[in-house]
Amino acid sequence: MKLNKNGFCKTSVLRAQVLKNLLIAAVLAGLVCPFLNAQAGIGSASSGGDTAASQPAEPARNTLEATRLATIKYGTETEIAALIQTLKNENADYLDDELVSLIEDTRNQKILSGVFGFFADREKTGLEERALRAISERDLENGETVLSAIDYLGRVKAGQAEDTLKELLNSQERRFMNAAFRALGRVGRAGQSQGDAAAEFLVDYYTNRDPGDENRRDIIAAIGETGSAEAVDFLASLAVDSDVRAPLRIAALGSLAKIGDPGGLDAVLASISSNDPNVRSSAVAALGPFSGEKVDNAILEAFRDSYYRTRIAAAQASRERKLEAAIPYLKFRSERDEVPQVKEEAIRALGAIGNEEAMEIIDSLFAERKSADRVRLAAAEALMKNAPGKYISRLIIELDEAKQKNLTPLYNGFLKIVGESRADSSSLESITRRFLQSGGVVEKSYAMDMVANNNLASLADDVRKITEERNESLARKARRTLEKLGIE
Repeated sequence: MKLNKNGFCKTSVLRAQVLKNLLIAAVLAGLVCPFLNAQAGIGSASSGGDTAASQPAEPARNTLEATRLATIKYGTETEIAALIQTLKNENADYLDDELVSLIEDTRNQKILSGVFGFFADREKTGLEERALRAISERDLENGETVLSAIDYLGRVKAGQAEDTLKELLNSQERRFMNAAFRALGRVGRAGQSQGDAAAEFLVDYYTNRDPGDENRRDIIAAIGETGSAEAVDFLASLAVDSDVRAPLRIAALGSLAKIGDPGGLDAVLASISSNDPNVRSSAVAALGPFSGEKVDNAILEAFRDSYYRTRIAAAQASRERKLEAAIPYLKFRSERDEVPQVKEEAIRALGAIGNEEAMEIIDSLFAERKSADRVRLAAAEALMKNAPGKYISRLIIELDEAKQKNLTPLYNGFLKIVGESRADSSSLESITRRFLQSGGVVEKSYAMDMVANNNLASLADDVRKITEERNESLARKARRTLEKLGIE
């Protein structure tokens, strides 16, 4: 037997080297073959035409949905909260049934609050039974869970929750009272008889239970939510009583406006003469749902008030009523008021009125490049809401002008308005294509809004290219835009 210089058998060394080489080859085969197979698959998909090329999209979607289902079944509270936020961003509801099942047996506060909040934001029914159980078993639930359940019941106007909410308020557990008052007012809207009963309960609570100052305002607001005319006399008495604290009088005026019963008008008109400027402005704001010559005159007179919030309220009331008699006042305020917010509200009111005289005023404000950015943006928004096809070309010209002069806030504001536009115009399609092909992240994002809002299916290929962007937010929005167009 021959030995090498290190004293090892040469045959054994050779055998070991062969085994080593075979092992390396096997490992490389395991790494390389899947890569080669994937490349071959890509090649065959590419050669198979559009149908084959689109095949990977469906498995990817299925994988995403499977991952989300697994998160709901097995995920931590943090992972589920992140998923719920994603579903909110996507405005997606296809996992609602799974979320309903998820919270049936859990007492995890973050999960319960997240799901209640997700459904409440959309006013989506389906969780009433679980929410009622959270209130009934509140000694076993986290306090935040109970609060989110109360809010949910109010947001969906769950009439079956009225007795449970009254029982909760009768227990006088202060940590839940504010939320319960608000929810009771909302569930009262489920029917007129329920509204009257809820209002009666709330008036009695305010009058006879000593709820404390921190709850009184919520009670007054809740009475307005019921919509019950039976409570108008009570609210009117609060509104005109100068001995009542201003925040409570303001809340009473807001509730009278929500109910909108003519029986409350005299109290609102009387409050316009209050010495407290906040009460005056709230009274003017409460005139919106009422009608008649007295109301019109009160709104016009409010434009002379030295307190800027009263002038804002006058503009808002003019907008709600589309009060043409207010046009001269609105013109003066939009051009000369010292408070930018008053100018903006005046322009919005002119836009709501929308007749020829009002539109000419808005057009001149938009065209004047020396006007403040906020004025020009408010004017542009009003023009596009009233006659987008007529004004889109001019808006694009001003958009390009703002970019050329590096007027970034103005440019971004115009861009947002263009992005929200709905206009049957070749100019809109042209600017949309330009943004899709050569714009930055913001321009491309707004361009996809324009595609979806105006059903610009002719730009589908440009949108499809964005699905390959490295920016996942843009790519995801591109996919959603194609879905809205009915294109896979």
